Amino acid sequence: MRKFSLILLAILFVFSCSDNSKLAKYESVQMEVELPSNFPEINYNLENNPVTEAGFGLGKNLFYEGRLSSNNAIDCAFCHEQAFAFTHHGHNLSHGVNGGIGKRNAQPIQNLAFQNSFMWDGAASHLDLQPIIPITSELEMGESLSNVVEKLRSDSYYQDQFTKAFEDGEVNTENILKALSQFMVVMISSNSKYDKYVRAEGNVTLTTIELDGLNTFQNKCSSCHATDLFTDHSFRNNGLPINPQLNDKGRFDVLENPDDLYKFKVPSLRNIEKTYPYMHDGRFSTLEVVLDFYDSGMVDNGNVDDEFLREDGTYGITLNEYEKESIIAFLRTLTDYEFLEDERFSGF
Repeated sequence: MRKFSLILLAILFVFSCSDNSKLAKYESVQMEVELPSNFPEINYNLENNPVTEAGFGLGKNLFYEGRLSSNNAIDCAFCHEQAFAFTHHGHNLSHGVNGGIGKRNAQPIQNLAFQNSFMWDGAASHLDLQPIIPITSELEMGESLSNVVEKLRSDSYYQDQFTKAFEDGEVNTENILKALSQFMVVMISSNSKYDKYVRAEGNVTLTTIELDGLNTFQNKCSSCHATDLFTDHSFRNNGLPINPQLNDKGRFDVLENPDDLYKFKVPSLRNIEKTYPYMHDGRFSTLEVVLDFYDSGMVDNGNVDDEFLREDGTYGITLNEYEKESIIAFLRTLTDYEFLEDERFSGF
């Protein structure tokens, strides 16, 4: 009798565990994506991948999940720290698994839903595809997507999370990428001093030097750093001296079009105060150095954008000392502390 009771208890335990594993159900509660009134139209198609609370939560977990890398230690946040607009603070070139060092500076992760290409060279044309590049890069996360899927499938927690986040409940590459996109789509930085000024919120005003900087910026910088996203999404050669150690050819390496030689994507200037060092290879440590470069440091590397050609045949943007000082004062109004401290995006 005792033996029969133990067998019965064992059977009940097995069925109990089985029932618990099926408690997770798809949760379709949608999460509002707040679109700022001063921004251009969103580019990401939310109908194809609507943001849900469960999907956003899963995407956040994956963003901070080391198992997306081959050594199970390098997560997305390793190169994208929130306090610095999700850039790799203190590193001019990004680091990865096994001490690997890349050849480019980590870009900020903000307002990606409004962009139509990603990475410095535009190698990804859709936000859902962008994470594939760092995950599979030998110098960054060094992992295969199939291995990532297997690791997450073996984890009962993630099995439940995928069931809640997606109607098919599958732990697969498509859903991993969609979850990451849901997290990044919500990462909108739009509450800086500048934003509140242009939207006339809270009686926010700009100082004289900030207004002077805004005026100079609009006259001399906004053809590239356009709209309130502060980028026109184009690829340009801005006359940087070529770094012989990297010889990074930029957009050319993607399409092998000679016209793209040494062209890189125009970065957004939002939170620029916090995203140093600057340029695709992090060669400039301060905004002062950046403006000095544009004023007197540009060189003819063979394919410089005509936008920078001056009447005397040299390349650059002529700026006096006060103009530089005022532009920097204006750029600091683009720092969005609400975004940098938003707990929705923070680690655990």
